Amino acid sequence: MHPNLWYPYTQAKTAPEPLKVKAAKGVWLELERGERILDCISSWWVNLHGHAHPKIAAAIAQQAQQLEHVIFAGFTHDPAEQLAERLVRRLPTNLTRVFYSDNGSTAVEVALKMAYQYWTNQGQARSTFLAFEGAYHGDTFGAMAVGARSLFSHAFAPLLFDVECVPYPIAHSDDAIAAATEQTVLDTLEKQLTQQPDRYAGIIIEPLVQGAYGMRMGRSPFLQQLQQLAHAHNTLLIFDEVMTGFGRTGDWFACIKANVKPDIICLSKGITGGFLPLAATVCSEAIYTAFYSDDPLQTLYHGHSYAANPLGCAAGLASLELMVEHEAAFQQMEAKHREHLTALTDHPRLTNIRVTGTIAAMDLVTDQPGYLNHLTLDIRKRAIALGLLLRPLGNVLYLMPPYCITDDELAFVYRGLHTLLDEI
Repeated sequence: MHPNLWYPYTQAKTAPEPLKVKAAKGVWLELERGERILDCISSWWVNLHGHAHPKIAAAIAQQAQQLEHVIFAGFTHDPAEQLAERLVRRLPTNLTRVFYSDNGSTAVEVALKMAYQYWTNQGQARSTFLAFEGAYHGDTFGAMAVGARSLFSHAFAPLLFDVECVPYPIAHSDDAIAAATEQTVLDTLEKQLTQQPDRYAGIIIEPLVQGAYGMRMGRSPFLQQLQQLAHAHNTLLIFDEVMTGFGRTGDWFACIKANVKPDIICLSKGITGGFLPLAATVCSEAIYTAFYSDDPLQTLYHGHSYAANPLGCAAGLASLELMVEHEAAFQQMEAKHREHLTALTDHPRLTNIRVTGTIAAMDLVTDQPGYLNHLTLDIRKRAIALGLLLRPLGNVLYLMPPYCITDDELAFVYRGLHTLLDEI
């Protein structure tokens, strides 16, 4: 370990030495000694178009020579305005106002503050959020509070505000079973919203895929009914699309794929194609109007030093252009995953194989499920030896490659998976 660094999600005393990356191109990382490993997880889900993409790099370089940064309170600039306009065009028509921040956790924090103050600005004391079991929304305090209580938040549990949770309805191969499970959750939510209509500031969910808890996948019909329920009871619906946004579910956004119009959406990770930190919380005009006032106390007093950073916005604009150019890549990846997964269907070490868009996931059969599974570090090590960057979520193996991955490279990944599963 480097003597001056503290690495994320790492117990330094027991962790293996980190691998030093010297360069990257496309789906490949080049290590210090020249080995190449294929980035199967888009470097924590941020890299959409491949590493060192020349179009994004050029956009950043050009912007750096014109305006690298300016305070975004009292000032504005073209990259921020243009990126907001292009984002809004791709989102549901009710989402019109873009608030910039710098990462997924803060995008969620902004959403929670927007939702809470939306009600207080109207004289309503709604202080409780409804969330879903197994949720992960980030590592800052508000984001932890609306997420599942887990080893990630255990140390801070006394400091987190109370949230009411309901089960996350996991998709099932039998549509009737899935629908019944979803209806049970909806009935629970409706009971809570009916009994205490002025209690809830909003409902927050990771649409279609719960990421960090193990790539648990849901269905569009549930989200459509959730929207109907939220609006029928005058409660805000918040979509955390930090992970699912920008093509990951096979469409531009999970809300578009599900045909749902949330009141607030949280975006980050892929927004710059993996080049620079940037986030956006986009809300409806009705929410924005609740803050539009002569009363200074109705202002959303929230901001970040690097909010709407011009370099990040320039990267975001270039990334959106690449999304248009290569739309077929993320639209067609689900079919490619399914073709390869057919050969793994009967593997004795796997169960619950599932796919949504560009994300493929499978559970390892083990007597120790969860994040502290003893196989996790072994799999990472074996994968590196096979030329693959994998980072299992406990006993959940998943793939989320950049969209530029070729058919041959994807086949290489699945051959490596076969070998790895036969070895462990």
